[in-house]
Amino acid sequence: MKIISYNVNGIRAALKKGFLDWLKAANPDVICIQETKAQKEQLELQHFEDYGYPYHYWFSAQKKGYSSVAILSKIKPNHIEYGTGIETMDFEGRNLRLDFDDFSVMSLYLPSGTNDARLNFKLNYMAEFQDYVNDLKKEIPNLLICGDYNICHEAIDIHNPKMKNVSGFLPIEREWIGDFINSGFIDTFRYFNKEPHHYSWWSYRANARNNNKGWRIDYCMASEPMQKILKRAFILPEAKHSDHCPIGVEIDL
Repeated sequence: MKIISYNVNGIRAALKKGFLDWLKAANPDVICIQETKAQKEQLELQHFEDYGYPYHYWFSAQKKGYSSVAILSKIKPNHIEYGTGIETMDFEGRNLRLDFDDFSVMSLYLPSGTNDARLNFKLNYMAEFQDYVNDLKKEIPNLLICGDYNICHEAIDIHNPKMKNVSGFLPIEREWIGDFINSGFIDTFRYFNKEPHHYSWWSYRANARNNNKGWRIDYCMASEPMQKILKRAFILPEAKHSDHCPIGVEIDL
């Protein structure tokens, strides 16, 4: 089973850049999408069904054109969970989970910390999300949390490790994602790939993508009980519908 995660930086813009043809070629069983920047009613949903995804779920921010996540699936889920039930985060449409027979998959879009107010919001979100996941794992041991975490974990995950004063690579953020992994998760890409220079986001400035001056801020985090069924993890930098690229994992059920 192949699961892909992709911050599309606007699903309507991505559709105009050939997203659906790419999706058909990539052929995941499930795709978690972040930053759709769209309400469900703004989309021609039949297009996704025509391309092989009869089950599609959208959790949008209250603010139009902002944030928002979705999951498209070839397989009918047993349950769909919109949000976390935590009021301080759900109004921005950042969490959506599908439960299947053998595992659950969540599309996650963690906030960025672009200024002091948003950094404080992000830090609070991270703390509340960790508590939420700690409880969730007791109910769902096989849990895959895919998405844009807006944090580089280690120096290997950023083209310039000297950027320690920039949100996304702040010591406090790196400590949190390290603690998150240590709480019982596997960074699936690093589990299979130890080499440097693999990134999932590039600035639009200074020809960063062509020069591969990127950040790895997108993750498929698998709970430790899933370790035995992990088969492969990958990044797909050739897909260019966004300033991010898709990432993914394959599991053997």
